[in-house]
Amino acid sequence: MSRVPYAQAVGSLMYLMVCTRPDISYGVSVVSRYLSRPGRAHWLAVKWILRYLSGTQQVGIKFGSGFVGLDRIQGYVDSDYAKDLDKYRSVTGYAFLVYGNLVSWKATLQPVVALSSTEAEYMALTEAIKEGLWLTGFVQELGLHVQDTKICCDNQGAIALAKNSVFHERTKHINVRFHFIRDIVNEGKVVLEYVNTQENCSDVFTKALPASKFLKCLTLMNIG
Repeated sequence: MSRVPYAQAVGSLMYLMVCTRPDISYGVSVVSRYLSRPGRAHWLAVKWILRYLSGTQQVGIKFGSGFVGLDRIQGYVDSDYAKDLDKYRSVTGYAFLVYGNLVSWKATLQPVVALSSTEAEYMALTEAIKEGLWLTGFVQELGLHVQDTKICCDNQGAIALAKNSVFHERTKHINVRFHFIRDIVNEGKVVLEYVNTQENCSDVFTKALPASKFLKCLTLMNIG
C-alpha cells in the first residue's frame, strides 16, 4: 500500500466534501481516520467514493430565495453511539440551513468516549449549538433578519438533559464544557425540538444508510 496515493486521494475528497458535496461526508470521515497506515480495505473504500462521485457529477447543493416562512436558522443533529470500533468513540453529525439553504455540515468523531447513546447525543448537541450560535451572529452581521435558531434532535433524553439544569447522578461525569448548552437553552438563544429519526437529515452524517433513507436525507437538505 506504500505506492498507493491514499493521502492525496483522501485530501481531494475532503476538499469536495467541505465545498460542495456534503453527501460524501460520512464516507470521507471514515477513510480519513487511516491516513497513517491505510489497508487494502481502506483504499477500496476510497475508490468506491470516487466511483460514486463519478456517477453523480450533476449532484450539488441547491440555493434559492423562494422559501416562504423559513426566516430562521434550522439545525439538525445526530450521533451514532460507539461507532468507531478502534477506540469506541461516537460520531457527531450536524447540518444547518439558513432561509432553507444548506450552509454548514459536519461529520466527525467525538473527542471522548460516551458512556451511553444519550450522552453521545448530548455531546453532539453541544457541538451543534456552538455552530448555531456562530451562524446566528454571522447572519445578523450581514443585516439579515433571523426569527430564531432551532436545532432538531431525535433523542428525547438528550433534549431533557439540555433543558433541565438540576443535578443528575448519571451525568456528573460529563465534562463541564458540554453543560454550557443548558445556559444557552435557558436564555432562549437556541430552541431545541424533537424530530423523528426518519425526518432527521443529519442521520446521513453519522452512519451508512439504505439508499431510500440516504436520498431522503439529501432531499431534506436541498441536495440533488
